[in-house]
Amino acid sequence: MTETMAGADWQAWQNSWDRQQEWYLPDREERFRVMLDMVEALAGPAPRVLDLACGTGSISDRLLKRFPEAESVGVDLDPALLAIAEGYFADEPRVRFVRADLKDPQWTAKLPAGSYDAVLTATALHWLGTDDLEKLYGQLGGLLRDGGVFMNADHMPDPATPRINAADRDFRHARMDAAKAAGAVDWAEWWQLAAADPRLAGPTAERFAIYGEHADGDTPPAQWHAEALRAAGFAEARAVWASPSDSLVLALK
Repeated sequence: MTETMAGADWQAWQNSWDRQQEWYLPDREERFRVMLDMVEALAGPAPRVLDLACGTGSISDRLLKRFPEAESVGVDLDPALLAIAEGYFADEPRVRFVRADLKDPQWTAKLPAGSYDAVLTATALHWLGTDDLEKLYGQLGGLLRDGGVFMNADHMPDPATPRINAADRDFRHARMDAAKAAGAVDWAEWWQLAAADPRLAGPTAERFAIYGEHADGDTPPAQWHAEALRAAGFAEARAVWASPSDSLVLALK
């Protein structure tokens, strides 16, 4: 993505978001693949999905391309990312979007009626502190049908392995620096470009008024998430995929 992106179409914005995220997460597509594999294994090929903290709809995009009979409801608070999602999916009847704050105890009341086969989220819930995350986990069971599945893919470093963590961090940052030198766009630069697009300037300003540069959330390890989900009433929970710094935790109702 370059400065010529301003004013480009929604497909280009969706692509640019993917590239920006991949700069931080080179194994992002592998996480999505495993996530959708487990959706198919546990919910079948025609799931009704809640795309939680959906951003531009990255999960919904991959879900609908893989499962033609799937349906998705995306929920997020970010007005700029939702604007991209709504523009990108404007002609797609299988997906709807809802604006809601996951910290609001009543956020679920804004969702369409009915239960979900799967609730999916990726690279998003680290914006929440552990207290808010435990409250959110306590609400998810009420959204899922019996046997429904929740999956959270996010940065979940293990504090018990500081030397491993440091080596992984140094390796990733060196790779990111090389990509940056080759022209990769980082988080701050991406938002500068979004602010330059007349359609996104207002939503981007509103987004920064809500969040600031980045929320001060927590990144507990995968074991914490699994234990918190079991404490919230899920029957089973564990990591089903991991890289040196990220994990995909699955919980079954």
